Amino acid sequence: MMQSEESPASDMLRPGPILAVLALGLFVAGVAALWPLMRVWLEGLGTLQLGILASFVAGMFTGVGAIPIFVMRRLSRELEDSLMGFGAGVMFAATAFELVLPAASIAEADFGSAWAAALVVGIGIALGGVLMLALHRLVPHEHFVTGPQSGADPQKILRVWLFIFAIGLHNLPEGLAVGVGFGGEDLSDGVALAIGIGLQNMPEGLVVAVALLSLGYSRPAALGVTLLTGLVQPLGGLIGAGAVTLMEMLLPWGLAFAAGAMLFVISHEIIPESHRCGHEGKATFGVLLGFIMMLTIGLVLD
Repeated sequence: MMQSEESPASDMLRPGPILAVLALGLFVAGVAALWPLMRVWLEGLGTLQLGILASFVAGMFTGVGAIPIFVMRRLSRELEDSLMGFGAGVMFAATAFELVLPAASIAEADFGSAWAAALVVGIGIALGGVLMLALHRLVPHEHFVTGPQSGADPQKILRVWLFIFAIGLHNLPEGLAVGVGFGGEDLSDGVALAIGIGLQNMPEGLVVAVALLSLGYSRPAALGVTLLTGLVQPLGGLIGAGAVTLMEMLLPWGLAFAAGAMLFVISHEIIPESHRCGHEGKATFGVLLGFIMMLTIGLVLD
């Protein structure tokens, strides 16, 4: 008699996923408890300071996610795809609720028309996506699943740098989004973005570090390279926060631009990578969990 395959839904009832959901619930509760104190301190900082600080902290979570490599050497492909899906879900929700909606609201207030707001946001999203497409075609980089991209030749460039460039292309728009997110009047939008980006950086950092171990890098070297990829985010935060600080009129454009760049990364990189090894169901459940998590954080901070 043939044994039927377990569905992704039944996998979610195992202890691991349940513990993960409980841990995320405790994290949200902690954020809610600390938020009143955090708000008092953060309100004393300027937009540029907030953008750089928040993007730096979010970027460092990439290294925090890599710490488990000191007690493990490999990650199952199922878990890796689920973690990547979780990151995609967080980024989807952050893009929709903390970038696109505020951009539309600000643009409508500035131009006095919903049609004008839609045009501004649409053009901004398109520009962000086009820039990321250009960067992906111009910058040599390599992914752990799909291999060399944009004509990258591992014989001519140290392979580790190809991976750093690939993760850097992910992290730049994320840092930009965090920096721009603090340009609005609602401090919670920027904080929610920073928390969400930090959350998705943790599984990304673990995946990167484990992949580097499989290529023969030592644990300290893998951790160091992973930390290095996270340092791209403060650069993006500086650019985003600096732009909206110098020219307030750029805020809706900047929010929409960052949203387009984020959407490109999600659709072009993260989701396809998580669906290449037959674990689409688990990756999709990860997307749902990440989306719910980010939605909850945004509501708690509001």
